Amino acid sequence: MTTLITGELFKKMILNATAAINNNKQEINELNVFPVPDGDTGTNMCLTIGTAEKALAAMTPGTLGHSTEVVASAMLRGARGNSGVILSLLFRGFSRRLKDSDSADAAAFAIALASGVDAAYKAVMKPAEGTILTVSRLAAGAAVVASEREGDVEIILEQALAAGYIALADTMSQNPVLKKAGVIDAGAKGYLYILDGMLRALRGEVIEHKSGAEEPGGKADFTQYTAEDIKFAYCTEFIAERKFRPDTNRLRDYLDMHGDSVVVVDDDEIIKVHVHTNEPGAVLTEALTYGPLLSVKVENMREQHSETIAAEAPPPSRAEEMKDYGIVVVCAGDGLSEVFRDLGADKIITGGQTMNPSTEDILEKKNATPSNVVFVLPNNKNIIMAAEQCIPLTNKRVIVIPTKSIPQGVSALFAIDAAENTDDMAVCMTEAAARVHTALITTASRDSAFDGLDIKEGEHLALLENSITACGPLADDVFDAIAGVIGDFSPEFITVFTGESAEEGETENIMNRLSSASPGAEMTVINGGQPVYKFIIAAE
Repeated sequence: MTTLITGELFKKMILNATAAINNNKQEINELNVFPVPDGDTGTNMCLTIGTAEKALAAMTPGTLGHSTEVVASAMLRGARGNSGVILSLLFRGFSRRLKDSDSADAAAFAIALASGVDAAYKAVMKPAEGTILTVSRLAAGAAVVASEREGDVEIILEQALAAGYIALADTMSQNPVLKKAGVIDAGAKGYLYILDGMLRALRGEVIEHKSGAEEPGGKADFTQYTAEDIKFAYCTEFIAERKFRPDTNRLRDYLDMHGDSVVVVDDDEIIKVHVHTNEPGAVLTEALTYGPLLSVKVENMREQHSETIAAEAPPPSRAEEMKDYGIVVVCAGDGLSEVFRDLGADKIITGGQTMNPSTEDILEKKNATPSNVVFVLPNNKNIIMAAEQCIPLTNKRVIVIPTKSIPQGVSALFAIDAAENTDDMAVCMTEAAARVHTALITTASRDSAFDGLDIKEGEHLALLENSITACGPLADDVFDAIAGVIGDFSPEFITVFTGESAEEGETENIMNRLSSASPGAEMTVINGGQPVYKFIIAAE
């Protein structure tokens, strides 16, 4: 029986949770809907919580609040992929609830789980049901109900897991994509492995990392989180007493209408706000309707150089003079890196499919970029959220262009000179990225039944905008299918980036079929050298 969670016990819970997901990450990866090689959900969650393990190993636990803060801060910086970012947000909300606690009883622990869910839902723009969000919400709800009659944290977690497993089975029917593939949600399954590891720690069990399993990685060992974010002219921060209005939802809506990058942290007594706006006076006037202002700070970010960056980031070398804006790009392959450098990229992060970089990886390159405004091009849908987590971690202005593929990234950089200021550049880049069509050719990494297709390991696969278009044992059939689909767009330009596994004869073959299907298109071949995808095809 466990009635109280201390900092030391929480450390053991996190160590167990890390081992649990590490030992089962391949099972979670194999729940991915597409049978494409992808170091996705299991790997990303393992690497994300692994940063917490490393941070805890470097400290002697004090209060529970301190231990949870160390975990949340490390995971925020080490978050990889959408699943890792959401996991970090679950622990961030959990930490905030317990930040001043020496320890927590069953009721406090259950409420903290629910607070983590609230934080994750607020951060996801369009939360979908049948995902880790659903399962974490129902598990936390069961924990709260159980805590009203039980004082044993073990029972609380048992009830949470029981509800979680029921919800996990239901994800297949809630999510149409999962239903077609006949699988449960991978992120939700990973989260339950984490809760199970924590429960087993309460029972005195120690989970060992399986021999030969990859150790979770991550560079971060951070114990503080600085919510700084720069997008509009005035960085406005204030603390107001929570005196006249208890509900801050109206304030959030108001700030969203008058600024960007809004951070609202509220508790029983105060509201702390951080917003970038062109109307600081109007924002402060609205704040006064909630209570007296205890502190106010307004900075003109276009004129004031950040001392924080000077302390955190290495200064630019003499060869790197400060620029109006910088560009950070994620890609894999020497040829692709050369293309992006030729288009003006300042820093390249090696990553993409099978190797999603962490928030800290992106933050490191961004801080090393010699400019106060940095465009980040993730070039992969599973890296966008990790890139966006950088925004509140620095005083540089970070603009994430939500590119989901290499062709979108290339097209975005071609459009950057079409505007005179960074805001217009962001619009032009985003619009340009949306105009390009991306096709991918690879081989299936495992047997799979998806969307009416019976896919066998080793077969050729063609995807258009990440949807499987054709599959089969014969490359010619798959090449013809994707060439026909691309031809329907009547493209003016077709660019083929060849991967590290592409052979000369195959390249000539696919080019001939694309040319036949799109006779009016200008054709280009570039040696991209990328892993995973034999061919990446851009059509616009």
